[in-house]
Amino acid sequence: MEKVVIIGSGPSGLTSAIYCARAALSPVVICGMQPGGQLTTTSVIENWPGFIDGIDGNKLMSDMRQQAEKVGAKMLNGSVSKVEKTNHGTFIIKRDYEEDIETKVLIIATGASAITLPLPNKDKLMGYGLSTCAVCDGFFYRNKKVAVVGGGDSAMEEATYLSKLANEVVLIHRNDKFRASKAMQERVIANPKIKIIYNTAVIDTLADDKGLTGIIVKDSSGKTDNIHVDGLFMAIGHHPNTDFVKGLVEMDEKGYLLTHNGTHTNIPGIFAAGDVEDKLYRQAITAAGRGCQAALQAEKYIEGMEH
Repeated sequence: MEKVVIIGSGPSGLTSAIYCARAALSPVVICGMQPGGQLTTTSVIENWPGFIDGIDGNKLMSDMRQQAEKVGAKMLNGSVSKVEKTNHGTFIIKRDYEEDIETKVLIIATGASAITLPLPNKDKLMGYGLSTCAVCDGFFYRNKKVAVVGGGDSAMEEATYLSKLANEVVLIHRNDKFRASKAMQERVIANPKIKIIYNTAVIDTLADDKGLTGIIVKDSSGKTDNIHVDGLFMAIGHHPNTDFVKGLVEMDEKGYLLTHNGTHTNIPGIFAAGDVEDKLYRQAITAAGRGCQAALQAEKYIEGMEH
């Protein structure tokens, strides 16, 4: 029987692991399919405090993992298929191809995956002109031309944010109407730096050895066109990685876990931290902060169980 199992190894999971290990809870971290989480696809993080020249996403996550291991966290590879609650209030974690683990407390820090376009060179260009986060990467496109794909609130937010940095923002939407709220749409339409292209899809990228140089678009009549841009931001939504606790932990209509009083879920003993429950900020630093909270609340919960 474990005291604490943390599912997820991004900034929230590893921060939880550091705090739990320092509290002598011997946490076990199940690292998932993408150890280190979304940050491992970010070449330079410039808004993580303490690094004047920024820090490589992979390096930051690798350092956090080593720090967690040094203070006593145990790392396991693989992913979780299902979590079940036992009659005596503990949890059974079922893993793909590995044996089950029983734990008193569970911290879910599995994050959310950005939904991306099925572009041929997507993986190669991620971080080299392709992005899913304007707040993370917008700074690199100061005084440049960028495109944003999407029609919801997040696309409007990204386009508005980027218009403060870039020379020109091209907002591309596959339909003739936006899904975003009226106020958001009006702000975008009134912004002189944002040019809107309706009924058009991005179907491919143009690149040189340094990264993205443009995009290929196709309109509803089937006509294709090349547009020169330095960056393409995909703002077509996120999918929280919560399928393994469907029917157990309360979630909203999109699958984000619902938390109250900090990081508590509706199930006593299950805590949630980071992008898996935060659809508003989605920053590495806020995820780490929530990971800290989850660990401190888990520690209190275990103390209550043991007394």
